[in-house]
Amino acid sequence: MSELPRDSSESDPFDEIVEAETDRDPDLAAIEAGSRTLRTSGSRPQADVPARPADPGTDKALREVEAELATRWGETRLEPSVSRISALMDLLGEPQRAYPSIHLTGTNGKTSTARMIEALLGAFDLRTGRYTSPHVQSVTERISLDGAPIPAERFVETFRDIQPYVEMVDASQDFRLSFFEVLTGMAYAAFADAPVDVAVVEVGMGGSWDATNVIDADVAVVTPIDLDHTDRLGTTPGEIAREKSGIIKQDATVILAQQPVDAAQVLLKKAVEVDATVAREGLEFGVVSRQVAVGGQLLTLRGLGGEYEEVYVPLHGAYQAHNAAVALAAVEAFFGVGSQRPEPLDIDTVRKAFASVTSPGRLEVVRRSPTIVLDAAHNPAGARATAEGVREVFDFSRLIGVVGASADKNVRGVLEAFEPIFTEVVVTRNSSHRAMDVDELAGIAVEVFGEDRVQVEPRLDDALEAAITLAEEEAEYAGGGVLVTGSVITVGEARLLLGRG
Repeated sequence: MSELPRDSSESDPFDEIVEAETDRDPDLAAIEAGSRTLRTSGSRPQADVPARPADPGTDKALREVEAELATRWGETRLEPSVSRISALMDLLGEPQRAYPSIHLTGTNGKTSTARMIEALLGAFDLRTGRYTSPHVQSVTERISLDGAPIPAERFVETFRDIQPYVEMVDASQDFRLSFFEVLTGMAYAAFADAPVDVAVVEVGMGGSWDATNVIDADVAVVTPIDLDHTDRLGTTPGEIAREKSGIIKQDATVILAQQPVDAAQVLLKKAVEVDATVAREGLEFGVVSRQVAVGGQLLTLRGLGGEYEEVYVPLHGAYQAHNAAVALAAVEAFFGVGSQRPEPLDIDTVRKAFASVTSPGRLEVVRRSPTIVLDAAHNPAGARATAEGVREVFDFSRLIGVVGASADKNVRGVLEAFEPIFTEVVVTRNSSHRAMDVDELAGIAVEVFGEDRVQVEPRLDDALEAAITLAEEEAEYAGGGVLVTGSVITVGEARLLLGRG
């Protein structure tokens, strides 16, 4: 059996992850164990998923900032209002108005699409700032400049710069600024300080009252809307679209991915109300053709200015092709293609940009023999897209699922989406206090898969090792695989335990 990297001289990595979660926000769940697990693994950090700072002083300073952020409301506790973030922006001199922006909302695909938009803009020699959430491993991932997470030193400096103003807002409001609101303020300040030519901003949740919605974006992007966060956003796609349509501003250009009919109606109505121009996937732009290629897929995309052929995207799944079409249309709209200028974007630059795109934790292969894939699907729509991508890309004769989910999600729907492709499933939990109790998760899994196909391992590291063992059974080593899924936190912690920085 292939074991996970361990060092007897170090304390147990998963125990450290669990202990770190005792009194901190779930969004910071994996941080405390990160440096030890990464040092044990001996692997080089990935540029888009940073490790702990090597310098002890910087690491200490970052931990102090993380600890302060952890005292604030997490992203699952909300008071729907932009009053606090607006007050902070006012004190900071409205940094979010120092640059144009592209604003993204939707249920699935936001982060991958934002990364593609960022890559395209950067390829055209624009300095970019990208703000996305949640992070996979390090909170510093959320704020990127020029396509890379800001260094830990700069993250700390940015927090210290705005901290006096944060405290002033805290003292003047009924509720303190939340974790997400402070990070949003940091991102907008960092972008203005850089300065960036354009900001690519992903909402945290919803749209109208999301903390990011103090920008007036020239381009608003709506990725596919489905059911998620139904206790806060609504119980139908149309109701959810009403909240998400809040990012559509006066005279903006709206890029709409394919949507359920009721969601599309709401979004189009809002666009009419604010005199926004609309481009719809499947009508004004879209995917003309796609074929699976080594390490990704080869696309022909129809943009607002014409067709773009032989575009290689090193990401798996049909949904990533659709994300690419949306990203291309958004950047075309930003440059005025289809309105101020008739000619398309330079095809070689577009190809170069898409070929450079990464999206950690989205059908990401992190190990071979057996193949281990990580995917952060956490709602039924995302799980269905992931299952479709697995069928298309991988020829597994035996696929073992490792599922650790949050208690506030439609876990049954996620498991039902994966049931046809999982030979067996190992249910577990991540270190977040939001994680579903493993026995409760096992009960649902047994109802979906049957008792013989469900194994319970409360610790994530044990679950990974159990899944590897199952994948290697019956002399099917070459055809066995493991898919770790159910939560961004589960994927981030698995990434650490598997030695990926």
